[in-house]
Amino acid sequence: PISNMCNPVLSRTDISDVRARYVADPFMIRVNDIWYMFFEVLNQAKRRGEIGLATSTSGLNWKYQRIVLAEPFHISYPYVFEWLGEYYMIPEAWRSGGVKLYKADKFPDEWSCIGSLIDGNRFADSSILRHEDKWWLFTDSGVNFKSPVLRLYYSEDLMGPWIEHPVSPIIDNNPHIARPSGRIVSIGGRLIRFTQDVYPVYGSQVWSFEIQELSLTTYKERRIYKEPILSNGNSRWNSGGMHHIDAHQLENGKWLACVDGFQWRDPEINA
Repeated sequence: PISNMCNPVLSRTDISDVRARYVADPFMIRVNDIWYMFFEVLNQAKRRGEIGLATSTSGLNWKYQRIVLAEPFHISYPYVFEWLGEYYMIPEAWRSGGVKLYKADKFPDEWSCIGSLIDGNRFADSSILRHEDKWWLFTDSGVNFKSPVLRLYYSEDLMGPWIEHPVSPIIDNNPHIARPSGRIVSIGGRLIRFTQDVYPVYGSQVWSFEIQELSLTTYKERRIYKEPILSNGNSRWNSGGMHHIDAHQLENGKWLACVDGFQWRDPEINA
């Protein structure tokens, strides 16, 4: 954490257009020197997640804008990315059936679903990666959040067809390391995957893994640290745990990351 920053920088009380139960799953993207943060807003009236937007010029002080994406079903985990000058988002939308891809009609606040990457069962917290001229998709296909199953898919084209990797599922029913927990990042050519621990409490901490092999036939990873990189803290806002990270490297080589956390006795997630 930044020493002079009073976390959290956003909470449910900052949401002005709907009554929010909590905010969570923040993803950032920088466009023309402006940071855009997309995150889940649990709309208390509708009892389902929607995608909110906040902006910042510094990455430290944020201003909430509004809800930019709402559907008749719950959406969260708005994994936003740029490709060939266009902006895309893969929010968790498993209640709609499958993994859905959205494209910005007018960035940052107008989005349309342009297709389904994978159809079928429950797919949660899908995380996409462009690596060696191919697309890779990590997703949790467990029957519920207590029994996560990490599957891996690949494709030559963003719109598919998507093919399940021959060694998938990569991790089967391990509540500590199977479910994705934010953007996959490259640090000095090393690919780092983050994963959330859902036992004994959902979203209690975050682990980091280095992807050592990623090809059409092989997959290998190793845990980087013996301890989680994020866990419950001494502050009230993250006393229950932390379960998400989105990290970006700046021009000066330093990193800026957004995270979330929740309170133990009064469950409320903050970004």
